[in-house]
Amino acid sequence: MATEGPSSERNYLDPVELSKISGLEIRARLIVEGFISGLHKSPYRGASVEFAEHREYVPGDDIRHIDWKVYGRSDRYYIKQYEEETNLRTHVILDASESMEFRSGGGMSKLDYGRTLVAALSYLVLWQQDAVGAMVFDSDIRAQVPISSSRGHLQDLVRVVAAEPGRDATDMGEVLSRIAERIKKKSLLILVTDLLDDVERITLGLRRLRHQGHEVMVFHLMDPDELHFPFQRMTLFEGLEEYPDLLADPNALRDAYLTEVEGFVEALKRSCRNALIDYELVDTSKRFDVVLTRYLQRRAGTIR
Repeated sequence: MATEGPSSERNYLDPVELSKISGLEIRARLIVEGFISGLHKSPYRGASVEFAEHREYVPGDDIRHIDWKVYGRSDRYYIKQYEEETNLRTHVILDASESMEFRSGGGMSKLDYGRTLVAALSYLVLWQQDAVGAMVFDSDIRAQVPISSSRGHLQDLVRVVAAEPGRDATDMGEVLSRIAERIKKKSLLILVTDLLDDVERITLGLRRLRHQGHEVMVFHLMDPDELHFPFQRMTLFEGLEEYPDLLADPNALRDAYLTEVEGFVEALKRSCRNALIDYELVDTSKRFDVVLTRYLQRRAGTIR
């Protein structure tokens, strides 16, 4: 039986393999083209790359626009959308604060994974012939790429995203308020971040974006070591974003740490759900096709 070689596009959906590729634009193309080519063979085949053509019916919609063929296949009501409705404006917003530089093992840092995800999502939006822009922030908005639907726009976008190093602490509430002031037209805002801040401040910032009519998606990046705390021996934990270093026995901390992380994640999920914001926890060892599939499923309205 023939097997895929190491250069197969499908292998570049793995962040460890992809970390060997230095060019961010090349990474984005490998991810999206590999994802699309393998979509029909994937266990996630419920996603569609033609997500812009329909949306779920909500009370008050004109029933004349229901697609009855889709209803016959899915037993769910979808509304046909026309050209003026389907033009999507997307802003991809990347956290480049100091904590995003964390990495474990031989994989990507959260920042490198985030940059790559931003590039792949941007390429996918442009592939759909929609418009995309980007912002990079830490304690303030450090860089911004204007929105455009030009295919050549990806090169400019990834150049800016790749140039910003991880630095400084962040105040998510304040930064999200500043983002809300800059983006006037209703858009899809995709926030790629480790959400290392107070849940209440994060929630206030996200609600400000929703209040302005934006659709918001949050990709919450966490390193596998942050999620599972696998440490066994006495360890020096390096403080990030103004926190001090800590020398400690991880066995004495594990239960309390995991309880704290679980509570933090659940609080974020609840806050996002209450504000009608899509939240996705992303383990940075996870393959990029899994993340892209969840994005397309949410855009298609198959997950609420």
